[in-house]
Amino acid sequence: MSIKKRKHPKFLRPNYGRSSRSRIKIAWRRPRGIDNKKRLKIKYMGASPSIGYRQPKAIRYFHPQGMPEVLVQTPADLEGLKDVVVRIAGGVGRLKRAAIEKLAASKGLHVAFVKKYAAKVKRVEKKDRQKAKAAAKSEDKKPVAAEKKAEAAEAKKEAQGSPTVQSASKLSSEASMHSHQQQKSHEKNI
Repeated sequence: MSIKKRKHPKFLRPNYGRSSRSRIKIAWRRPRGIDNKKRLKIKYMGASPSIGYRQPKAIRYFHPQGMPEVLVQTPADLEGLKDVVVRIAGGVGRLKRAAIEKLAASKGLHVAFVKKYAAKVKRVEKKDRQKAKAAAKSEDKKPVAAEKKAEAAEAKKEAQGSPTVQSASKLSSEASMHSHQQQKSHEKNI
């Protein structure tokens, strides 16, 4: 035996819908004025909310589908849930929301207010896959690149030689040039 929700009238603010009072919105506010007819509960002004309109305790706070609602913020919150309506918290981002929706669908849970982020989520998932592939390729190339760098460094050291050999070779080249210049100047004098 299922208990049905009781119906109640629409609780409208006084003067809602009048063209001259267009600034008055539909959201309920308690009437507080001293001459307010709605506060005085005059019948033609319509019903006001009161405790008597409350739902039976067995179905209070239920979703219109007839099941209790559960507020979820992470996919881990879905563990152990059965026969409930899942409401995803407003602060949850697109990717986590998509993950929660997927997991809820696989568990057969109904999600209230499903947002259509599929295209954006697919693009982000594609980028994540591409990043993972690039990372895998770079890991494969790292040893090869490191070997090439080491070989290049060794070749450079061999070309340069040790610092003492390098300075000796510089000195000998300078000495030979100096002696060559002296010979030329000697020949000019003769």
